[in-house]
Amino acid sequence: MSAKSGLIQPDFRLDGKTALITGASSGLGAHFARLLAGLGAKVVCGARRRDRLDDLVAQIAANGGQAQAVVLDVQDEASVIAAFDAAEAGLGTPSIVIANAGVNEIGLATEISMDAYDAVMSVNVRGVFITAREAARRMIAAGSSERGDGRIVLIASMAGLKPLPGLVPYSVSKAAVVMMARSMAAEWMRKGINVSAICPGYIETEINSDWLNQPGGQKMVSGFPRRRIMDEEALDGAMAWLVSEAGRYASGSVIQIDDGQGL
Repeated sequence: MSAKSGLIQPDFRLDGKTALITGASSGLGAHFARLLAGLGAKVVCGARRRDRLDDLVAQIAANGGQAQAVVLDVQDEASVIAAFDAAEAGLGTPSIVIANAGVNEIGLATEISMDAYDAVMSVNVRGVFITAREAARRMIAAGSSERGDGRIVLIASMAGLKPLPGLVPYSVSKAAVVMMARSMAAEWMRKGINVSAICPGYIETEINSDWLNQPGGQKMVSGFPRRRIMDEEALDGAMAWLVSEAGRYASGSVIQIDDGQGL
């Protein structure tokens, strides 16, 4: 960070860093991969759909970046461990990890099956925990305690802060992610690892596109203060800050970026 003309210039560059992102085959995960690659990071793109990951890696390479695809299922501990092994062998130990993979189930609580409830919890809570835990283990083994360069960002949701009828399993899972970020931050503070959560408002992605284009979803959007959903780029500033040297003092942070949708 440098001072120039009395202004502080934040350092968002990630040159020499390796980042691993889950749920990178589409939506926000793919966007985060392109963002971090553009800031200079070597990016490991993890998800279940290999064809889409290969396309993303090709896009990043075409723009001068460096990326690697790893197939993983965040619900499966062995799969996550194997993905980190592949990342270390290919691009080096990730010092930045974004736990982004998530699923949704829409419906009234009285109508949601336990299989559907369990599926949401398995990806959104268990998967985030496994990803963050493995990330921390690798960072600590690689010397994060001395360097203080570990960055873990968990993607939660405004639904984890504001009750949303029809989204009980999703809301519960994202509230758990918020507390997970704060609790892990407290545990790993002296290990040189910052852990924070971003709570986005509605951004159209594969998991909510059908709902947003239904009459119920359109009615919901019309009730937002600005009557709109957000663009993917809405989270760029917060993400770049949290994972870079500029955000070295941010840990346990819960950042809500929702265009006032939760008001």
